[in-house]
Amino acid sequence: MSKQPIGIFDSGVGGTSIWKEIHHLLPYENTIYLADSINAPYGPKGKQAIIDLSLKNTQLLLKKNCKLIVVACNTATTNAISLLRERYTCPFIGIEPAIKPAALNSKTKAIGILATKGTLSSKLFHTTTSLYSRGLTIIEQEGEGIVELIENGKINSPEMTFLLETYLNPMRKANIDYLVLGCTHYPYLIPQLRKHLPKQVKIIDSGEAVARQTKAVLRKNNLLVRSKNSASHQFFSNGNVEVMASLLSENFEVNYFKF
Repeated sequence: MSKQPIGIFDSGVGGTSIWKEIHHLLPYENTIYLADSINAPYGPKGKQAIIDLSLKNTQLLLKKNCKLIVVACNTATTNAISLLRERYTCPFIGIEPAIKPAALNSKTKAIGILATKGTLSSKLFHTTTSLYSRGLTIIEQEGEGIVELIENGKINSPEMTFLLETYLNPMRKANIDYLVLGCTHYPYLIPQLRKHLPKQVKIIDSGEAVARQTKAVLRKNNLLVRSKNSASHQFFSNGNVEVMASLLSENFEVNYFKF
């Protein structure tokens, strides 16, 4: 069973930022990545729609014999992972904004959170925020329109520049010293975000932590691959496969898959 792949799904191409961290830490693990780009972003959708899409993605990955599933989507994690864990026996790894390290280390006592509507409005997000928000100014900003631009290959477009300037301006005024990224699409914007923010602002995403947790859960369940053979990686998208291929650091083939 250890040779079976790790399954990863996201509402689109953003979760490839998580895949890169997992692949870096676990280079011999086989992986299957599922991009539900046709339904991106999940953020504006209602809770039941997000649950239904998460169930559909999970079932597809289980049919491909995945031994563990990474829900590489903040919105799907905060709205659906509890139900997924109740319904299926395979281990699930979720992702949520890394509020804790930002809150504990902030010197200005002001942090920014850039996330999707579905994440910001979720019960899990509010529970986590309330645990660490005492004495802090937290600027929550919905990144409306950002995912759509990334999914359409417009990371460096004038439209993206305008959105980032608009969304980050209140954070600069609040003198934040940490920006927490609450969507797996957003790490691809880090070079641009740095241009819009003072140098002292630290940007935090959850990718490395998710990779470490994936390794820990695989080890706990005796699922780590034992051989050091070249790993197999399959990428599926029901959207623009060229956009996803352009984000991958190596020359992997991305297959169009209608689901």
